Amino acid sequence: MAKWGQGDPRWIVEERADATNVNNWHWTERDATSWSKRKLKEVLEGLVVEGEAGRCEIGDLKHVEGEASCNSRKGKLIFFYEWNLRLSWKGTVKESGEKHKGSVEIPNLSEENEVDDTEINVSKKKGEGDVLKDLMRTEGTTKVREALRDYLKALKTEFTLGMILPTKAPVGQELATERKPSGSTMQDAVTPQSLDMVGVKIPTVRIHMREVFNSPADELYSIFTKKELVQKFSKCPAVIEAEKGGKLQMFEGCVSGEYTELVPSQRIVLKWRCRSWPDEHYATVALNFQNLVAQSELELECKGVPVSHEESTRQCWKNQYFEEIHTLLQQSKDNME
Repeated sequence: MAKWGQGDPRWIVEERADATNVNNWHWTERDATSWSKRKLKEVLEGLVVEGEAGRCEIGDLKHVEGEASCNSRKGKLIFFYEWNLRLSWKGTVKESGEKHKGSVEIPNLSEENEVDDTEINVSKKKGEGDVLKDLMRTEGTTKVREALRDYLKALKTEFTLGMILPTKAPVGQELATERKPSGSTMQDAVTPQSLDMVGVKIPTVRIHMREVFNSPADELYSIFTKKELVQKFSKCPAVIEAEKGGKLQMFEGCVSGEYTELVPSQRIVLKWRCRSWPDEHYATVALNFQNLVAQSELELECKGVPVSHEESTRQCWKNQYFEEIHTLLQQSKDNME
């Protein structure tokens, strides 16, 4: 390897004072163990399995042993995970009404095997009720594999937010190779793809989304402006200074910004960015709250999203904001009952 100052400068990776991983060259690693334990509980616990024999439900994740991590090198993500899991299950026989319990063991969930090839063992406590054991071995195993796929998908999308930094590719090339067509649903609609130019001069798009929550507008507004509530749904420490010019930082620094407008229970406007975006580039996010009968609707408009980050930004709002807020509201309701 050539010493500093020698050789072709195109092949030298310079250390930057701001610690930016230029062009994603360096090997970076992020520990996904704690995040994975929470995610595995989320996707596995409460799964319901029904059939002609009866009904079963997967209970607590009794045992979770292992680790997971994500590494980035030269713009590529490499995943390592190895888990030994044990879950409880309980069920009721349809004809007799008898209740039985058992366990589901997954001795080796790892990147070395496809989910379909991963061993899943179902057992039942002594006594009758083998029809439920058979139900868990067939339909139950299928449900568990689907949940494990959901975990791995989240590991490769949600958890990796911000790990791949933008490269120095020409803007025209980026637009031609990385732009993806957008679909739309009732909850997640994208406005016509006009290219806005905001902040750093790169091609950007506008994202428009609507979501209905089982809470009044003032409560939903508080979830975006009170630090303790933000930390509950994001499951991470956060900086929340809910006043004009106040700072915002969430998801271990993957998302940051500034509050620019606040109208209590009605509207929030933010300068907002993901860490993976080009330096100093911010989108403008407007959150509008409207009361419905026993519910409220949140309308989100996000202007200035880099074209190459359109899908990951949409998934960030859908999975890390909206779905987690739904979970928080449901937990609050359950606690009150």
